[in-house]
Amino acid sequence: MPTSVRAYAKINLGLYLGPLRDDGFHELRTVYQTIDLYDTVRVAAASGMGIEIRSKHPQVPQDETNTCWRMAERVLKALKQRRKLVIQIEKNLPVQGGLGAGSSNAIATMLALERELGQSLTPEDRFAIAAEVGSDVPLFLVGGTVLGIGRGEQVLPLLDLPPMQLVLATPNVAVSTPKAFADWDALITKEERSLTAAPSPSRIDVFSRAMSVWLAGSLSGVPVEDRDRAETPLLDLVRAGIENDFERVVFPQYPELREVKRVLEREGAKYASLSGSGSTLYGIFEAGAEKAVAALKAKGVDAQLARTLNRAEYWRSVRE
Repeated sequence: MPTSVRAYAKINLGLYLGPLRDDGFHELRTVYQTIDLYDTVRVAAASGMGIEIRSKHPQVPQDETNTCWRMAERVLKALKQRRKLVIQIEKNLPVQGGLGAGSSNAIATMLALERELGQSLTPEDRFAIAAEVGSDVPLFLVGGTVLGIGRGEQVLPLLDLPPMQLVLATPNVAVSTPKAFADWDALITKEERSLTAAPSPSRIDVFSRAMSVWLAGSLSGVPVEDRDRAETPLLDLVRAGIENDFERVVFPQYPELREVKRVLEREGAKYASLSGSGSTLYGIFEAGAEKAVAALKAKGVDAQLARTLNRAEYWRSVRE
């Protein structure tokens, strides 16, 4: 029997883009949050050699471009194993949706393969391999609420946010992440050329300061009801000004995405945002989530309920 592992999705609570680095990546800051929607990855190991990817989803690559393939190849090498692998991917998460599905599938492959082989990588090797496979892959070795820095591959566990009800909406739009980054560079270059006043502080710095203030409050040990404002840590973070920079370049090209965000806000979302570069958007609700799903579906938009997973829930569910 193959080993089965759940590959959970993530959303981005804010995503700030910095300048292009020498290695070709952008410096960024984000807060990742795992949620309870998932794909299922099954790995079977037998004698022989080779990696086979199977999936009924037509958009899932079945060659070495698949993150599961790349992960399996590196894990086998690190563990000094030669095996014939069959990796089955049961897709529930959208492809190119900004939910980290491919990255999560890769970590599910790593965990399943370790169990299949009866061997474990060191934590250092796990994170090193994950960072090689993709920028947001390492977050799925942490789970819960996670700070992402560098190009997103440097991850730090944060104090878990309280449970939150979500509505996820995925319009029938395919957003290219490389193009979104290129459009961001073009926008920043244009703004810098037209700047006549003194340059404003780096958005990365602004986000970092907001994060510092938020974390100081979250870690203070002062109960929420004893603070000056009776609000959740999430609303603290929202009021600190979290945004997703990709919205500035993606929304003008895909106005239907902006409209979905407006629907989420009109239906009562406390906060709504694009996740990653899209095309999935999410809204955080205290009430009325079911009504928001119905409103989106009435407009022909695929929408569903979800909730956040804290770190303990994430690992308990992944290993089931």
